[in-house]
Amino acid sequence: MIKIGMIIGDRYEILEKIGTGGMSDVYKAKDHKLNRFVAVKVLKQEFSENANFVSKFRIEAQAAAGLMHPNIVNVYDVGEEGGIYYIVMELVEGITLKKYIEKKARLSVKEAISIAIQVSMGIEAAHNNHIIHRDIKPQNIIISKEGKVKVTDFGIAKAATSNTITSNVMGSVHYTSPEQARGGYSDEKSDIYSLGVTMFEMLTGRVPFNGETTVAIAIKHIQEELPSPRDYVPEIPYSVEQIVFKCCQTSPDRRYQSMGELIVDLKQSLMNPDEDFVKVIDPDEEASTRMITDKDMAQIKKQSDRRDSMDEAMRLNKSAEYAREEYYEEDDEDEDEEEYYEDDDDDDYDPKMEKITTVLAIVAALLIGGIIIFLVGRAFGMFQFGESTTDPTTTQNEQQAEQSEQVAMIAVAGKTLDEAKKALIEIGLTPEIQYEVTDAYEEGIVIKASVAEGEMVPLNSNVILTVAEGSDGVVVPTVTGKSKSEATALLEKAGFVVNVTESYDSAVQNGYVISQSPEAETTAPAGSSITIRVSQGAEDTKVRVPNVIGLTEEDAIVSLTESGLSAGSITQVHHEDANLTDKICYQSYSVGSYVEKGTLIDLKVSVGPEEVTYSYAESITAPTEDADYKSGMSVTVTVTTADGTQLLSTQTSSFPVSVNYKGIKSPTGTITYKFTVTTEATTTTDPETGETITVEGTSTEKNVERAITFTQE
Repeated sequence: MIKIGMIIGDRYEILEKIGTGGMSDVYKAKDHKLNRFVAVKVLKQEFSENANFVSKFRIEAQAAAGLMHPNIVNVYDVGEEGGIYYIVMELVEGITLKKYIEKKARLSVKEAISIAIQVSMGIEAAHNNHIIHRDIKPQNIIISKEGKVKVTDFGIAKAATSNTITSNVMGSVHYTSPEQARGGYSDEKSDIYSLGVTMFEMLTGRVPFNGETTVAIAIKHIQEELPSPRDYVPEIPYSVEQIVFKCCQTSPDRRYQSMGELIVDLKQSLMNPDEDFVKVIDPDEEASTRMITDKDMAQIKKQSDRRDSMDEAMRLNKSAEYAREEYYEEDDEDEDEEEYYEDDDDDDYDPKMEKITTVLAIVAALLIGGIIIFLVGRAFGMFQFGESTTDPTTTQNEQQAEQSEQVAMIAVAGKTLDEAKKALIEIGLTPEIQYEVTDAYEEGIVIKASVAEGEMVPLNSNVILTVAEGSDGVVVPTVTGKSKSEATALLEKAGFVVNVTESYDSAVQNGYVISQSPEAETTAPAGSSITIRVSQGAEDTKVRVPNVIGLTEEDAIVSLTESGLSAGSITQVHHEDANLTDKICYQSYSVGSYVEKGTLIDLKVSVGPEEVTYSYAESITAPTEDADYKSGMSVTVTVTTADGTQLLSTQTSSFPVSVNYKGIKSPTGTITYKFTVTTEATTTTDPETGETITVEGTSTEKNVERAITFTQE
């Protein structure tokens, strides 16, 4: 298990966790050998325990390590320690394209196209080295603080798909191509489809297909046409809409056939956004019925002669699809040579067509007959597979099966690089390129291969080709002592790719180059990598204490760790501010002060304001505030707290009334008195008439309120 502070591979110190995904966790680490910061991606346990996946993962990660491009997150190292499998990559400070889109809702057309061009260039570099990503999506594209766009996770997706890792682990099905959704063969054009969906999301802020389940979304990719991005954002230029449509064609043959073609159209759309220059293949035209040509027949015969194995047949089947497209396009250029036929027209009978139909029928009959014989023979035990036996026939079959998965290495020395790559790919091997400066061979000629001619090697094996680089290679300019920006500009102008590492150096000013590799005035092939080590100035052992008040306990610990500090004791306390409940309310060092690295900062977490209670033990006196009150009157006395709790409600004619209450939650309250004042009847005599007049008495309801304060317990 990975822990902060541990060192793996005897060189990588784990500093902090910076991300997590379906297959792995990502940590920031320091490479103590090269004194630079790196990103370490660690496989999760469920994948580390899968030996088959780990094997594929190592192979593909090592292949990805050979990629060096400004728009690709470079892979430095692959390793294993104590059951922990990890890869070490370039650390890119920035955010993912997914978060960038969420932050801006949607991107402007120019910004989206600019990002798409950089992504395409990175993917093109991988495709040129026969590495397919298979999981292009905004989450795997990083925008650095300097604005550079980089694609990550090359090779890992291939390792996962070849081990049937499910889509809920392998990233979102929102970006998968139809052929991947079907579980079929995927190639470079699958990456083009996924990039098209990513462009759609950049332009509109949403994905084209959505659904309640991954299966529902996958079916939409297979069956439904891509909606127009202009339906959501009408100001998107016509050419950009057509580029997205062409990238996301259901049939791979109708998409861009390479990243290079896509880059050309993307750059054109920046200059002429409203022009109609994108050539989208017309499905109706592609589906029209045509007579087979002599060229088609020759191609069919040529392919039939080469079908010596099932693998070869599969490759040729794919080649034939591309060939058909090329032939149909050639037919379109010369309409006079096109021949159409209708089933109902007897005058268009063609003996060539009848001959082809007869041959195909015979082939089909032989195939069906062979299958029937095989099934019957297997049912009667004539064919034994997968059983442990010492039968020499079975042993021979196993040896033949084993040999059928290997190919003999061909001669490539003396060929041009393009010729050698093409020849190796045709026999099922994967070429890797390394250069050697020499004047014994012309530039671009293969000097040697890592596998000897005639040696039997497994299909899909990697073969390293050593290619001649002119002895007059590019002279590496002197950049030591220059600023980082000036050094980068000089090296890139000379045609090199620049890798930057940083380290503390009290003798060199912050931001200036300490050293370079290869050294200055030596020669190196154009396009190779030059590593410059840039000074961070004198190392200051003291760090500034961050403000963690108001953060959750987990976030506070992360903030302290990022600052080079550690959390000390963490206790729970009451705090009067209710807004700080379950958050940090105290830190033992003041914000902004400077302390030594690793200092322990004690924290206190608020459990909310402390509950305060009150008591009321008094003798309630009569309501003498009202002059109409007379001793002995019947009075209703009510005591109520400020929060509405009624403590007393009684009727009495005798005062004072003694009360004693505890656990009151409000600090104040009110005493309410209610009583009735009655006047007696009066009798008077009129002096003139001597008549007696009686006036009836009256009753009046009186209310008296008295504020009271309770005593805190």
